[in-house]
Amino acid sequence: MTQVREDLRNIAIIAHVDHGKTTLVDQMLHYSGTFRDNEHVAERAMDSNDIEKERGITILAKNTAINYKDKHINILDTPGHADFGGEVERIMKMVDGVLLVVDAYEGCMPQTRFVLKKALEQKLNPVVVLNKIDRPNARPGEVVDEVLDLFIELGADDSQLEFPVVYASALNGTSGNEPEDQQKTMEPLFETIIEHIPAPIDNREDPLQFQITLLDYNDYLGRIGVGRVFRGKIKVGQQVSLLKTDGKVKNFRVSKLFGFIGLKRTEIQEAEAGDIIAVAGMEDINVGETVCPTDKQEALPILRIDEPTLQMEFVVNNSPFAGKEGKHVTSRKIEERLLTQLETDVSLRVDPTGSPDAWIVSGRGELHLSILVENMRREGFELQLSKPQVIIKEIDGVRCEPVERVQIDVPEDYTGTVMESLGERKGEMMDMVNQGNGQVRMEFKVPSRGLIGYSTEFMTQTRGYGIINHTFEEYAPLIPGQVGGRRQGVLVSLENGKSSTYGIMNLEDRGIIFVDPGTEVYAGMIVGEHNRDNDLTVNITKEKHLTNVRSANKDQTSTIRKTRKLTLEEAIEYLDDDEYCEVTPDSIRLRKKILNKNEREKASKKKQI
Repeated sequence: MTQVREDLRNIAIIAHVDHGKTTLVDQMLHYSGTFRDNEHVAERAMDSNDIEKERGITILAKNTAINYKDKHINILDTPGHADFGGEVERIMKMVDGVLLVVDAYEGCMPQTRFVLKKALEQKLNPVVVLNKIDRPNARPGEVVDEVLDLFIELGADDSQLEFPVVYASALNGTSGNEPEDQQKTMEPLFETIIEHIPAPIDNREDPLQFQITLLDYNDYLGRIGVGRVFRGKIKVGQQVSLLKTDGKVKNFRVSKLFGFIGLKRTEIQEAEAGDIIAVAGMEDINVGETVCPTDKQEALPILRIDEPTLQMEFVVNNSPFAGKEGKHVTSRKIEERLLTQLETDVSLRVDPTGSPDAWIVSGRGELHLSILVENMRREGFELQLSKPQVIIKEIDGVRCEPVERVQIDVPEDYTGTVMESLGERKGEMMDMVNQGNGQVRMEFKVPSRGLIGYSTEFMTQTRGYGIINHTFEEYAPLIPGQVGGRRQGVLVSLENGKSSTYGIMNLEDRGIIFVDPGTEVYAGMIVGEHNRDNDLTVNITKEKHLTNVRSANKDQTSTIRKTRKLTLEEAIEYLDDDEYCEVTPDSIRLRKKILNKNEREKASKKKQI
């Protein structure tokens, strides 16, 4: 009979964005007594990065551990957003079961499907947690049926279909085995985990096999490999071999081992089969590589890493305002920063171009790349970005492009507009369900090209009432011709100077303005959206001539419309082929690649010929 480690459980928490899994982990940490009573712990303690805290999303997979009674439970909190799917897939290899967290009102969402599919493919046993059970419009019975339907649709086997359900409110710290039976404790959840998640196999006497699943980086220790000991034991000071993904073998000595408890890493001397640990002492370590004894070299199957689907050009800032707001502006600094990102981000690619001042950066989606840019601007970098392009692949001699599954929830009144706009973007409707209460849920398959820049248009179409979620589905044969793209032209500044109230008021009937009065602008900078499909060069710095008839303060009573401020994601999505987004620590500006009006017109005429 196979020996198992009854004292240990390894689980991953999976869910759609904002269904409350990070808050649930907080409650589990508190209830298990992992924190001292007097220890101050931030809300959503697992989200350690500033952007994660602000946006309430998990970007990087995190691991923590809890001691409950005589059991040690390793918990991996995975990102819910499909752009970070590479992390989710690898984590599934480290664990023996999953907690699927589903919102008791929203039910199954696109990323629920995405992360669950990865878990079922690994034959992992699920425990379903119906969270937010305290919501006034919660519908637990229907949502459990939806989850069951999703399991069947994704090809779950009989043992996976017999999933236990725990009802919880992570916010209130309650859980129970029935929706009405809510106790101020996480005990029902812990007991369900111990009963239904299999214990790891105990093969500590066999030769060592440890696989790297996540990378971390520390200035003192260098690269740190986080992973699971699949077989045998590993000790500090041990001589081991690292089997590289390219077939090479490197020998090294284990300098430090870390275990996990709560949110802390603790130094340990030894780990054995089933443990999830971090190893330091290897500079050249990568995801998917196996650590084993030098005299018994057996590699575990290499982990598949999701390929990038979107690329953008990162260019050194060369606008008239270059160097005014940022600390790091040179090509050397930007290149160093991008190469540092590659140390821990395995789904990212950085390729040089013909110019020493530009790089092609490829990632898993707009969110993946915009978070890298947001981190860089917070660190004091200035740079320019080109319009995102999808990565076209050749599969069996056919050119293919990424296609996404899009789920849309809108009030009934807007269904026609949304269907028409996605139809124009080559979207194909898969499903439409009237959910009652005036809401409709629609599912489409849309080429990723068609979704670039769509979210702004979607919000306008649905007056902000619509919710859109999308996740990568597959690569499919390329649809010829133009798909999506911006329809409106832009208003481009004619001169350098400060935008004036008078200049803005003169332009208000021409479109939507992006800058406030008194904003420094330069010739070639985009200052608004034209209400027609062509670009218009405008004088936004124009001042009113003073005459002896009118006094200077006559216009102070005039009011101007509210300007439209673009976030980083919106600005990146908004770009056209001949434009850059200029990003600095203080500002996000849009500009034409060619700033001079005459040269720009010559270039566009050449293009038309």
